[in-house]
Amino acid sequence: MTTITRLARSGDEAALHDLAARTFGLACPPGTEQADIDAFIATNLSVASFAGYLADPARILAIVSVDDQPTGYSMLVSDPIADPDVAAVVDEATSIELSKFYLAPERHGTGAAAALMTATLSSAAGTGAASCWLGVNQRNERAARFYAKHGFEIVGVKRFLVGSEWHDDHIRQRGLSSANGSGTSGS
Repeated sequence: MTTITRLARSGDEAALHDLAARTFGLACPPGTEQADIDAFIATNLSVASFAGYLADPARILAIVSVDDQPTGYSMLVSDPIADPDVAAVVDEATSIELSKFYLAPERHGTGAAAALMTATLSSAAGTGAASCWLGVNQRNERAARFYAKHGFEIVGVKRFLVGSEWHDDHIRQRGLSSANGSGTSGS
């Protein structure tokens, strides 16, 4: 098995959308209406959405492929923090958001997610940010374990809207090292 991680580029929009369509629902708690998941994907994770994300200089997208098949993606965002719950615990001036981090379920446990995280944190550190933060559903235990393993600690809580349903998220954050993307927890 050959695992390769690279920055996404123009032409990757359809692959990114396909990955998003297959993986976004995995992050939602049980009981989330499929219609709400589908609407979120159509609005925020469409081919056109990814074209916009790839053209946005405030975003960095990465793809991990196993045996030449795209199996996961991440997206860093350096936009201003709009959520007041996040702004209360994360320093906007020194942080970058890990907005998306998804892996196809058939690749869980293969090391592809770790490879993608290493590349993503390296890209985050390359921006000059001192820390990286993310939001993850409080009921997503698999993701919580993965993020904790990679140094992300809970620093607060926020809400995330999917369709008409609000979900409770943990805000997790970790420090970055400009040398290699590793670091200690930040605040």
